[in-house]
Amino acid sequence: MDARVDPVAALGLAAGDAHVLRNAGAFVSEDVLRSLILSQRLLGTTSVVVMAHTECGLLGLDGAALSRSLAAETGAAPKFALGSFTDVHHHVRAQVAEVRACPWLLHTDDVRGHVFDVASGRVEAVV
Repeated sequence: MDARVDPVAALGLAAGDAHVLRNAGAFVSEDVLRSLILSQRLLGTTSVVVMAHTECGLLGLDGAALSRSLAAETGAAPKFALGSFTDVHHHVRAQVAEVRACPWLLHTDDVRGHVFDVASGRVEAVV
């Protein structure tokens, strides 16, 4: 979701080449999986790229503390995980595994992970 990251340009794609799903922290949430299922089954996509970036605001975030703060302020905690991680490369590998484990996706053999470096603009493959 970070405005510093243009995934189409970073991956050398043209407009219309990819369905781009963006969210905070590049988490493979239920909604991301829902969108991937629809993209593959209704629109024919066959590849998935999970791309996180350096300097992410969720890197090292104490999600539980934020949730408690929201509950104290509003009287209700979010019913969903806010998400956080401590290592962007490990996080990308874990999210790639989430996509590959989804039983409703048709194409899980071409799921790749990348990290975008916001300082240099370089994209690094994560294996």
